[in-house]
Amino acid sequence: QVQLVESGGGLVQAGGSLRLSCIVSGVTFSLYPFAWYRHPPGKQRELVASIISGGGSTYYADSVKGRFTISRDGAKNTVYLQMNSLKPEDTAVYYCNRPTVAFGWGQGTQVTVSS
Repeated sequence: QVQLVESGGGLVQAGGSLRLSCIVSGVTFSLYPFAWYRHPPGKQRELVASIISGGGSTYYADSVKGRFTISRDGAKNTVYLQMNSLKPEDTAVYYCNRPTVAFGWGQGTQVTVSS
């Protein structure tokens, strides 16, 4: 059974930074690409960033390009999202999952950016 456990969210002022973590269990981590999504209040969930199984190629939504960095650690079965220069519009619940056919969703981690 696949489990995705996100953590690292919190309340931060605009311009600040946070590092999100997603621990993946129940699957062979190295075989899958992963992505971070976010669900802003009153809006649809959107894909923020993704990384291929080997970690050599990444994708970023235009809204976060240059500010967010996705990475993965195969030894820890963990996907990270380093978020810098945060803006109030980054406020959302953040989730990790596959970038195509999703596993079951985790509980997410709340990120709130104050102006």
